[in-house]
Amino acid sequence: MALGALLGSALLAVPVAAHATTASPAPAPAPASAPAAASAAAVGLDDPAKKDIAMQIVSSAENSSLDWKAQYKYIEDIDDGRGYTAGIIGFCSGTGDMLDLVEYYTQVKPGNVLAKYLPALRKVDGSDSHAGLDPNFTKDWAKAAQDGEFKKAQDHERDRVYFNPAVKQGKSDGVGALGQFMYYDAIVMHGDGSDSTSFRNIRKRALSKAKPPAQGGNETTWLNAFLDARVWAMKQEEAHSDTSRVDTAQRVFLKKGNLNLNTPLDWKVYGDPFHIG
Repeated sequence: MALGALLGSALLAVPVAAHATTASPAPAPAPASAPAAASAAAVGLDDPAKKDIAMQIVSSAENSSLDWKAQYKYIEDIDDGRGYTAGIIGFCSGTGDMLDLVEYYTQVKPGNVLAKYLPALRKVDGSDSHAGLDPNFTKDWAKAAQDGEFKKAQDHERDRVYFNPAVKQGKSDGVGALGQFMYYDAIVMHGDGSDSTSFRNIRKRALSKAKPPAQGGNETTWLNAFLDARVWAMKQEEAHSDTSRVDTAQRVFLKKGNLNLNTPLDWKVYGDPFHIG
């Protein structure tokens, strides 16, 4: 997970434009369904209901649970070289986003239980070290998670660094809620740095094979190319080599043509089945 750099693309047309229809000169029953269809297609991942679905799907992969709101207190070292992984989106002590979170939390609530760890978090950034964090950091994290301000801080950083940039790029590319979710899940896992497996370079790799709808491409073809590039990126790192969150989840939704990520949804991650009705 890298720091939240801007995703590069300027604001372009929202996907609604791709679904626009020519107005009929005379009132007739048939055209009435077109605006409704366009409106439905216009619902992006930032719609509250869709966003909750996105959080549940990510939680199924990150925490083997749909109860994403129970993950504010989560913290452990999963031996992936990123130090401690914690919270609703897997903030990591070794990648800078946990540091950003605690800094923001301290801005809104000075003297909080995690503020004393800021010097240590700055020192371990970029490594898997626990120096200055053990033995009480995990206990204090869980204590902080009982504070509504810390939960709001996690939400704020999730949106700033991961969710909002992913949705913005998805809308710029002309993809619906499913495509925006694919972007979100990718940026959560890979960040958006300059390395070859970052979100922006996954997208760049996909662009060598297909074009997004905003550039005249077919949405399904584009998303398949994006997932191919995502799988390649995952396989470059042992900790991410299990690609089931793509193969038996996102690819399943895409094969069913569920570009708007409508419920019901059924998928598997690491062999475990999940359902949203």
